[in-house]
Amino acid sequence: MKNIETTRTQHFFRILLGLFMVMAAIGHFTFQRADFQAQVPNWVPLDKDLVVILSGIVEIALGLSMIFLTKYKVIVGITLAVFYVLVFPGNIAQYVNGTSAFGLDTDQSRLIRLFFQPVLIFIALWSTGAITYFRNLKNS
Repeated sequence: MKNIETTRTQHFFRILLGLFMVMAAIGHFTFQRADFQAQVPNWVPLDKDLVVILSGIVEIALGLSMIFLTKYKVIVGITLAVFYVLVFPGNIAQYVNGTSAFGLDTDQSRLIRLFFQPVLIFIALWSTGAITYFRNLKNS
């Protein structure tokens, strides 16, 4: 996969998103553990704490990859976008079940949060040049 050139702004947001993921991963293992457990839908057939630990490991790997694996940034961006899609049911479950976590204690705040997931997906793809990569595939 060809490495795509990105702007300084894209670089800034890629690093920022990577740091955000590392901080979220730290929260999985420490001060936000119960909040993340509350996100795991009841239909997931695994222990909620195990899901939180495993997703924290994935988040720290993705965050560090966003920051340091610049040669593979397009692949990392696509992988992070897929991860955001895969964890979205947890956000939906929080809204549907009225679960308070992360300071989201009203239906309105939980609903508003749902609209941020597509933004994260876009930033992951845009900041890594993945959108340009897909556009180039389409035009070739």
